[in-house]
Amino acid sequence: MDRAVAAGQMVTHSTNFSRRVVAEAVGTAVLLAAVVGSGIMGEQLAGGNVAIALLANTLATGAALVALILAFGPISGAHLNPAVTLADAWQGGLTWHEAAGYVVAQILGAFAGVGAAHGMFGKPLFFASQHVRAGGAQIFSEFIASFGLLSVIWGCVRLRAQAVPFAVGAYITAAYWFTSSTSFANPAVTLARSASDTFAGIRLADVPGFVAAQLAGAAAATLLFRWLIPSLPREASAVLVPHPEPDSIPVPTASVPNSEGAP
Repeated sequence: MDRAVAAGQMVTHSTNFSRRVVAEAVGTAVLLAAVVGSGIMGEQLAGGNVAIALLANTLATGAALVALILAFGPISGAHLNPAVTLADAWQGGLTWHEAAGYVVAQILGAFAGVGAAHGMFGKPLFFASQHVRAGGAQIFSEFIASFGLLSVIWGCVRLRAQAVPFAVGAYITAAYWFTSSTSFANPAVTLARSASDTFAGIRLADVPGFVAAQLAGAAAATLLFRWLIPSLPREASAVLVPHPEPDSIPVPTASVPNSEGAP
């Protein structure tokens, strides 16, 4: 009997983990479709005005982030970002096995989202970006962007978890404009955007520097908040928002009148 119960628990955990991984893949795919698609649309409509194109790209990305975290957060936490996932696993919010699944799903989803954006605008499925984003200033910008993102997440998740979707969307919207790199702040996003020679693209040669800076920024913010909030590991399982196992989420049911017709 104990073996049967244990086997049932393993199957349930596997099923729930699969749902979480799919949520991460789909959420990241839609995020990249929004980032790349809005960049293409903004550039087409801006008539050469780069500021207008960037504004369009910024607003679409920030709004999409809020919506996606609200939609997928209760299932997987809506990390949508390997830097967030690795920081969360470091603090015990995920096992390293779960983190690996999340990261693979995020990267695959990111490329799927880029392909979807290209398909919507009649472009090749993938084509290598020639958009140069090199230099110490841009790499430092990615460190700052990721440091700020993880600071917002760790700072809000402890007492204001329900505000995290809006805080993250607001921060990324702002960081587009105060960083010279336009705040990628996400290794999966960075890698996938190297396959898009559009407004949102990045040259593949510039990806390693961006990713290294993003991971360093995330680690620095996590270390800082671990010191500022010693109880941080107890909050890690709620990143980005609290997400109970899918099978434990209550499903509303219609009320059925009793035999006497009372409500």
